[in-house]
Amino acid sequence: MIGITSYGAYIPWHRIDRQQFTKAWGGFAIPGERAVAYYDEDCLTMAVEAALDCIRDVDPSIVDSLLFATTTSPYKEKLCSATMALALHLRRDIQTADISGSLRCGTTALAFALDAVKAGRASNVLVAASDTRMAPPAGFNEQALGDGAGAILLGKKNVIAEILDSYSISDELAATWRTESDTFIRSWEDRMVMDESYSKVMPEVLSGVMNKCGLSPKDFAKVVFDPPGDVRRHGRVAAELGFGPAQLTDPSGIFMNVGLLGSAMPLMMLVSALEQAEPGEKILFAGYGNGADAFVLQVTSAIKKLGERRGFAKHLASKHMMEHYNDYLRWRELVPLDQARRPDRGYISVAAVWRQRKDLLGLWGIKCRRCKTPQYDNGGITTTPIRVCAVCGAVDDFDDYDFSRKQATVFSYTHDQLAPAADSPSTVVLIDFEDGGRMLFDLTDRNPDEVKVGLKVEMTFRKVYFDKRIINYYWKARPIRC
Repeated sequence: MIGITSYGAYIPWHRIDRQQFTKAWGGFAIPGERAVAYYDEDCLTMAVEAALDCIRDVDPSIVDSLLFATTTSPYKEKLCSATMALALHLRRDIQTADISGSLRCGTTALAFALDAVKAGRASNVLVAASDTRMAPPAGFNEQALGDGAGAILLGKKNVIAEILDSYSISDELAATWRTESDTFIRSWEDRMVMDESYSKVMPEVLSGVMNKCGLSPKDFAKVVFDPPGDVRRHGRVAAELGFGPAQLTDPSGIFMNVGLLGSAMPLMMLVSALEQAEPGEKILFAGYGNGADAFVLQVTSAIKKLGERRGFAKHLASKHMMEHYNDYLRWRELVPLDQARRPDRGYISVAAVWRQRKDLLGLWGIKCRRCKTPQYDNGGITTTPIRVCAVCGAVDDFDDYDFSRKQATVFSYTHDQLAPAADSPSTVVLIDFEDGGRMLFDLTDRNPDEVKVGLKVEMTFRKVYFDKRIINYYWKARPIRC
């Protein structure tokens, strides 16, 4: 049996009411709100969050391959999945790949993962899809797009949803695109895209996979396929195929509360469906973009044994409403910011960052073998690496210790009004980890008025700064979500 063994999702904490866009620009407001990635988030950091949720109680050493799907990679040439692998503590001898170029790259990655497991090239494949697409200000898409990520683990053991078969088709149409020099998405006339592509491609791929499996619409408890900008067309396609409203995973709920998530939209909808699925149910699942990919899934009894996930529902309920549209502009670097009243950061050695990549990206510390005291060594970049235990004095007698999955408590904090920050003040906290270890970290996703000594926090993978045209990723603390 081959299929889904776990799932995860991530939705940013920050949301903006779509009325804020019309207050700034006028015009018509789409009902609802959309998710907004914080200034220190991008598609890579969100994919790490979704993947961590997916493998929350899974030994990362079992993962043989990592596929990262996005249309908004922070690099035009650099493998983001390799960075993810270090942050997720995956083995070194795994295959990593970035898949892009289409809004269905998430489902395409899932199809590749399925083929790899079927062929015996991998036993467990982790797929993560994430996007932070931007549209020109004052338009429909600025309100419609949202940020988020979904993750799926495929394997042969403890399968919660068996993949019975899959089917794919390709379709050439410039529906939505960006060129090398484009910051914002471009899109063709909606009616043509709907009439000549989506309304023809989606029925074709859904019918194709049902025919392969010898199934009909009445055999499915849930039907999951992503909508275009017009969610009404989604319902029309479903009705034409013979699916009733009770079978549909309603995309309008995600659209109204989070937005159109790009390559992450199909996986997010699937996660939402799996959160409510019952053993024995069949799920028809598809993703659209320059063609389509479709899958038939059968839910197993193992889904009842899956450990707790934050998934879609819990992340959706955990949110902070943005007060100003100006914040969105700042976080997306669409307006210039006042220069920091501080000297520029010192020179960052690319070689030093490379040498300490395990400590920096994986947040590995050390634990004394004699007295079992955990200590965090910040990679030896700004200080001499720790060789002597601070408690018992043992020399060079340590084991690796994972701080990234630990919770902590704020010991002290400061709000810095002068530090460079897209969301002032910059908050720095000294935290005590639950099993020992003390370290300074930036605090993100926080309400400054709610920061206090004793605040419970967890670690999150974020962008720290941009130097030499390289994005420096590291870990920050944040108040515990969900």
